[in-house]
Amino acid sequence: MTEIVPVTGPELVTYADELAALLVETVDCGASVGFLAPLDRNAAACWWRERAASVDAGHHQVWIARDGERIAGTIGLARAPLPNARHRAEIAKLMVRPSTRGRGLGRALLDAVERSAAGDGVTLLILDTESGSPAERLYRSAGWTECGSVPDYAADPAGVLKPTTFYYKALGRDGAEPGQAVSPSMSL
Repeated sequence: MTEIVPVTGPELVTYADELAALLVETVDCGASVGFLAPLDRNAAACWWRERAASVDAGHHQVWIARDGERIAGTIGLARAPLPNARHRAEIAKLMVRPSTRGRGLGRALLDAVERSAAGDGVTLLILDTESGSPAERLYRSAGWTECGSVPDYAADPAGVLKPTTFYYKALGRDGAEPGQAVSPSMSL
């Protein structure tokens, strides 16, 4: 059975080597998640460890999906830092181990983050992904709305510039319609 759990900064440091293996495997399979191939596993582990302080500060959140003793996937949420943007957050680094793809784990990770964000008062989520990637099918089926693409936005793992498509999803807040004013005293 797969369990999806949020991790603290110290836990992120503990899981850094295993998350590094997942990141390297994801990059090796051609997913555009911000890194070029070949990705050194030690560099990937260092990248994960560097996120720990941001997680502890509440600027980022990370969830892992454990399938037995192994991490099968991960997803992150980056909080908007400015006062006029605290109602939104960005989905980052949704990765599922290639051997476990096609079983709904990506969707389960996305659903877990959406529920958590909505519970924290976030009303708008954004994300970007390589245009034409398999991830686009997931986001569309999960109710995300495409809002445009930018040519040559990011390089794929081979270093080739590719277009990136941006998506958003309105989460709503206590029955309010998207676009309604947010109270300045709203706790986020």
